[in-house]
Amino acid sequence: MEGLKEKEVVLDVKDVSVSFKTNVGTLNAIRGVNFTLHRGETVAIVGESGSGKSVTVKAVMGIKSANEKINTGEILYTYEENGEKRTVDLLKFSRKEMVEKYNGKHIAMVFQDPMTALNPLLTIGYQLTEGMMKHLHLEKKEAWARGEELLAEVGIPNPKLTMKNYPHQLSGGMRQRVVIAIAISCDPDVLICDEPTTALDVTIQAKILELIQDMQKKRNISVIYITHDLGVVAKVADYVAVMYAGKIVERGTAYELYFQPRHPYTWGLLLAMPDLNTTEDRLYAIPGTPPNLLKKIIGDAFAPRNAFALNIDFEEEPPVYKLSETHEVSSWLEHPDAPKVEMPEALVRRIARMTGTAKQKGGLANE
Repeated sequence: MEGLKEKEVVLDVKDVSVSFKTNVGTLNAIRGVNFTLHRGETVAIVGESGSGKSVTVKAVMGIKSANEKINTGEILYTYEENGEKRTVDLLKFSRKEMVEKYNGKHIAMVFQDPMTALNPLLTIGYQLTEGMMKHLHLEKKEAWARGEELLAEVGIPNPKLTMKNYPHQLSGGMRQRVVIAIAISCDPDVLICDEPTTALDVTIQAKILELIQDMQKKRNISVIYITHDLGVVAKVADYVAVMYAGKIVERGTAYELYFQPRHPYTWGLLLAMPDLNTTEDRLYAIPGTPPNLLKKIIGDAFAPRNAFALNIDFEEEPPVYKLSETHEVSSWLEHPDAPKVEMPEALVRRIARMTGTAKQKGGLANE
């Protein structure tokens, strides 16, 4: 695996905290998130609903609610302009400035529901050419021709006709291909995919994932996936960040997260995955519910649901322990004085099965 120090950093998210003012108090949605995205690589952010995944990437895009407040942190984006490298803090810009300077042109997003991402009153051609005329300063005729090329590139069979169609005239899979074409139309550095296959059936899901990977390789784009589907992560991710209650509790390469997980929450997520070869009678479910982020969290947020929790988990937030150059975990179980805790036997058996499957298929890319 190529050393991290040799890679070009595109996005560096540092200690970002986000809260929302509500009628019943302040909700601390993001509580100090850190991760780095390098040129051409894929980072997947996984976790339960409400863990803060979408709020994190919306902060990158500059999409803010009226009641939202950025409390701490910076999001450093490095790009090339007129032959010179520039680094800017995206949190310093207003929503209008982000739309004018960065959204679409440098950082683009594929949303989970293509029907709501596309305007039902405008043709596909209008929506596809709008960004190119604005950011690339193309004439309408040039943008239209490029739009047809993009539709062909994403696998739409009749680009000329599709340009004149409205979103409701296309299937869900075709609409998602259009959304991807719009996202890559201005050659962005960073592509954010927020649950891009949720509304699609499984056969179309696989094709959409392959399409995004193909676009990424052709253009050397850096990709962030937001998902709760660990099956998707296994197919696409170089690195994985596991989020819980507004914090990243474990991060590492896809191989490390699947075959050498160290956080009890990651253990639970892996055990909850459906497995055709399992001998277990029931599908595992993590006990309890996520914490109420309107209340101040004392200690480890996962402690009430953690069968391996220590006394200190209820008193103090665990620090981040570095297990390797790429693998970090926030758990008191990694403290030198902590009792030795092995992962559940059911997960050991599952990892053994996954190891055999991975070897049959040639292994993970970052093994």
